[in-house]
Amino acid sequence: MLAAVSGATGPQTVASVLESLDGSAAYTTVMTTLVRLCDKGFLVRSRHGRGYAYALAAPAQSINAAVTARQMARLLAREGQRSDVLARFVAELEPGDDDLLRALLGDVPPTDRP
Repeated sequence: MLAAVSGATGPQTVASVLESLDGSAAYTTVMTTLVRLCDKGFLVRSRHGRGYAYALAAPAQSINAAVTARQMARLLAREGQRSDVLARFVAELEPGDDDLLRALLGDVPPTDRP
């Protein structure tokens, strides 16, 4: 179903995804799968009439990075001590990753950081 959404030119409703699958799945199965892909960070949804339309959360070539980043953000949000978690994360970086992280942080203006 992810392929049906990623191959489309715009956001897709449950009905349009179902149609692209040639009716080989039940409507509720498609709806449940799209909701779960949205919950996992692969898709985003917007209101479309009484339902929703789904689109990729990031360009197809970077969807895995987007999903991983979203998972990391969720984990940080659940922990009470963000600074402790981030400090531990940085302490466990592979050699060279700290330079990459510094370069990335240098490219982000402070007002754009969450």
